[in-house]
Formats: sequence, C-alpha cells, structure tokens
Amino acid sequence: MPMFQPGPGAKCCVTFIVLAVLVLLLGPALAEETPEEWKPSAPLPDKFDWIQFTSDEWLKGEFVAMYNHELEFDSSELDLLTFDWEDVKQVRTARIMQVRFLGNIDVRGKLFIEGDTVRLIGDQEQEFRRSHIVTITAGALKEINHWSGKVTLGMSVREGNVDQIETNAKANFKRRTVKNRLIMDYLANYNVSDDEELANNHRASLKLDRFITDRFFMTPLGLEYFRDPFQNIASRSTFLVGAGFQLIDTGKTDWQVSGGPAYQETRFDSVAAGEDDSEGTAALTFGTVFDTALTRAIDFVYEYRLQLTSEEAGSYNHHMLISFETEWTKHLDFDITLVWDRTQDPRPEADMTVPEQDDVRMVLGLGLDF
Repeated sequence: MPMFQPGPGAKCCVTFIVLAVLVLLLGPALAEETPEEWKPSAPLPDKFDWIQFTSDEWLKGEFVAMYNHELEFDSSELDLLTFDWEDVKQVRTARIMQVRFLGNIDVRGKLFIEGDTVRLIGDQEQEFRRSHIVTITAGALKEINHWSGKVTLGMSVREGNVDQIETNAKANFKRRTVKNRLIMDYLANYNVSDDEELANNHRASLKLDRFITDRFFMTPLGLEYFRDPFQNIASRSTFLVGAGFQLIDTGKTDWQVSGGPAYQETRFDSVAAGEDDSEGTAALTFGTVFDTALTRAIDFVYEYRLQLTSEEAGSYNHHMLISFETEWTKHLDFDITLVWDRTQDPRPEADMTVPEQDDVRMVLGLGLDF
C-alpha cells in the first residue's frame, strides 16, 4: 500500500498551526516583560540635579541640602520641597556638593549615590558608604549654611476688672561645623497686672563645644546669665568648662549629656542688714538635652541643667524645660512649654521673707524656625 504523502497545502497548514500555538504560549510572557527603567541620559548630568525615589520616580531640579535625614530639593515647577531621606533611592548632581561623613570627614565633588555606595567626583573620585553621611549642602559652604534657629513669642492681654499683660519669649540659635558647635539660648517671662509687676525673669546662655570624635566633645567655654528679683536674684552669672557625649544622633532623635566644673557669682536683690549682697563660689554642673520627633508634625524636647553650689549661694539650683512643638507650616510652630526653676536654699530678703523654692510656669507661643 503506498504511504500517504502530505501535499504542499497541508504542510503550510501545519506550519501555520505550530506558529499560532507558539504565539499563544509566548505572547503573554513577552507582554509581561518589565520595560527598561528610565534614567537620566548620563550618570552625572551637566545642567540639573536628579533624585530618584524608592517608587522609581525621578525628579529634576536643584539639590539644596540634606540635614537631620530630611532632603530639601528645589524644582522649577513644584518649588522648594522636603522629602524623607529614606525615601530617596538615587542622587545624581550636576553641581559640586559638600558632604560631611562620620569621623569628621568633609568632601566636595559631584555626587552620585546608588544603593549604599556614595561617589564624589572632583579632582579625584572618592567612594564612601551612604549610611555614613551626616549632612549634604550644595556648592561652596556659605556662613548661613552653618546656622539654624528658632524664635518663639507669646502674649496675653486682659482688660476690664483686671488689666493684665503677660509676655514670654524663647530663642535658640545653633552654629554647627564639622568640629565645632555654638549654642545660644534665651528664655524670658514678663507679667504685669494693674501696674504691679508679677514676674520679670530672664535666662541667657552661650556654650561652645568642640568635637574630638563623632560623639565625644569638649566645652572650653560656657556662660549663663539668670535674673529673677522674685527669687531674690538680681543676677547670677556662671562660667563653666567641661565635656559631653552624644548618646543618640539620628535624624529623629538627639540626646546628649554634659558636665564639668564652674564658677558662679550671685548678686542678691535684697539681703538682711550686715549680710553680703553677693556670693562667689565654685560649682559643679550637669546637663542633658533630649529632642525627638514623636510624629511628622510633633517634636518633644526635654532639657535639664543642674548646678551644685555652696549653701550660701543656694546649695543647688536646677532649670528644667519640657516642650511640645507642633508644626503648622514649614517654618511656623505652635509650642507648649513647661518651665521649672528651683533653688534649694533661697537667700532671705531684707525683711526676712524667704522666696519660694520652686517657680513653675507654662509658656504658650508661636515659633518661627529656620
């Protein structure tokens, strides 16, 4: 019996069926292939800075600064924006950047960050780890880049059966470089009711720290001035030196402790007949500052300062501050602050009245920060 031989038409039909089956099987797989990820045309652009988010989206503009794990980026279409540093996946800059790393290492160059690798390209290329970045600023450092600060003001006015005016002010300024930190604080409260003064106290301090390592710092100079006639203190000046340690230093939490020897000069507002109206004494100081972000909009600040002195100067005094700072806008906060000042052994006044040991007050105000 002769063997069946398919004709040319049958062969074409079989070939068509095979191709159709392959298309049906391979089509969905080909359709599911991930398209190639878009990125700037060159690793280091010539005109704009670029950042890529963890969502793989890119944004071009100008890299302004990265501090406290927050990135400021200026877009021509979206204006100045702030992002969490952890949400940024890549950075490519066309401009020279200034980057400070752990270990007091300061490097300048065009910046390329990918994964945990940081490349700075200038006269030569240097490579670091992203986890070691402390701050990033654009271009050559300007003096204003070293400064941050906040001023808080509050006032209440009451008229009618009682005419009362109460004002308070709080200010903090910091200048930070790779090795040095200058801190200036001011706190004041004034209250008058029916032309009678009920409160008038002022506290100002200045402290210069020099970092020996990333965490350990020396304080070659510290000054504090305090005045409160209602505590029988016309003025109290403290001069100190010391050392401290940065226990925590992250984008959300800052905690430091410090202490050292000091000299304190106190002038009393009123004293009994025959007693000196001033007292100079050696002292020991201790202090701690704890600052953390409770949420994206609320910060918590705790500050405590203790001074151990002679019995004639009050034995010891402390200043404690607890503050909740709620962010309303990028630069405007609403602050609620509790202040507690205490002198263990207040000096009696001329009529032998002994001032209260404790002075507690609450301060409400609007704060402007930069």
